[in-house]
Amino acid sequence: MTDNDFHRLPDQLRPNLRLVFVGTAASTRSAELGHYYAHPGNRFWRAIHEAGITPRRYQPSEFAALIELGIGFTDLSKSGAGMDHQIAADTIDVAGFKAKIEKYRPRTIAFTSKKAASLFYGRQSSGISLGRQQRDGSLPEIFVLPSPSGAASGHWTLEPWRELAKWIAV
Repeated sequence: MTDNDFHRLPDQLRPNLRLVFVGTAASTRSAELGHYYAHPGNRFWRAIHEAGITPRRYQPSEFAALIELGIGFTDLSKSGAGMDHQIAADTIDVAGFKAKIEKYRPRTIAFTSKKAASLFYGRQSSGISLGRQQRDGSLPEIFVLPSPSGAASGHWTLEPWRELAKWIAV
């Protein structure tokens, strides 16, 4: 199966959202179903509820409903799909992502992995810390969250998600 066999996950963006979650690319399962964080082993939907970001636990098929809570979704690669190490470098579009942020101006963006943040910042993920990042006046507030993917379970902690929930509640 090639990247072209997948359906691209649609951006869920509109002006002035309080939060936009940003992944590297859709997982194979998410691309097949057309839902963000759709793999049954992914902790995303449980995490955003347990951290207090959403009032209830949503299902992946309900991702579009979160726009009504001021929460949007996008990925750095809109044409790649699979695990982070499977995403072709030429499908990563940081400039396109920055243009979306400039256009829609969300209050906060949250990268759902150190890998996504490292691609955005252009540096190794080992140099990226979890949680709220140092402020850059031209950008929204930025958080880096541990990947909710089941493949990253050895690095899982809910704390940065809780920090994000407290920040967006202010």
